[in-house]
Amino acid sequence: MTAPYLIVGASSGIGAATAKRLTAENLSVVAMCRHKGALDELPNAQFMECDVLNMSQELPPIEGPLAGLVYLPGTINLKPFTRLTVDDFRTDFEVNCLGATRVIQHVLPNLKKEPPSSIVLMSTVAVAQGLPYHASISAAKGANEGLMRALAAEFAPDIRVNAVAPSLTDTPLAKHLLDDEKKKEHAALRHPLKGVGAPEDLAEAIAYLLSPRARWVTGQVLHVDGGYSTLKML
Repeated sequence: MTAPYLIVGASSGIGAATAKRLTAENLSVVAMCRHKGALDELPNAQFMECDVLNMSQELPPIEGPLAGLVYLPGTINLKPFTRLTVDDFRTDFEVNCLGATRVIQHVLPNLKKEPPSSIVLMSTVAVAQGLPYHASISAAKGANEGLMRALAAEFAPDIRVNAVAPSLTDTPLAKHLLDDEKKKEHAALRHPLKGVGAPEDLAEAIAYLLSPRARWVTGQVLHVDGGYSTLKML
């Protein structure tokens, strides 16, 4: 069996779907998150209880090599710009970008032990598209894209670094945006493919970028957004 993949934020949503997707291929997973969720039901999944956003808590040590890392903690903080505070921007940046930076620095020696390995970060369609009420999250995820490209250049050829940029996805984090049929219908109509993303859609993209199948892909943003970022329907 190959070295395990570290998933940060695997208890639900995209993280849980990614853990399920990887273990279905008989790959091993180390899940670093606050809650175990359904991880006990998965083969080859090891749970490490940790709040990576608690800067006073040391990250648990990981022994041996890692084949890849995906960092999934995120925020959805949608407000008019005039209602956003400096603390809003700070929190979104800390959760999305500084958290990822902290984890990457912590496990970089593990990723270097068995090259080639892979890192996947999360962006959002709002970075490329430009959407109202997304100033804080766009700034934070835009920083993730910049971090991704810088690290892809710095870590090549031993570690590939990419990002996935979803549109609205039906996860617990987005529950308040999709909690009735009218909201779901309105969201679906905004996308050329007339639907809303599922965690499994993102898990499939993440699994691809982590795997040797993407050996010739680094420094890229993979948009998994139902065509929202590039297509305009008449």
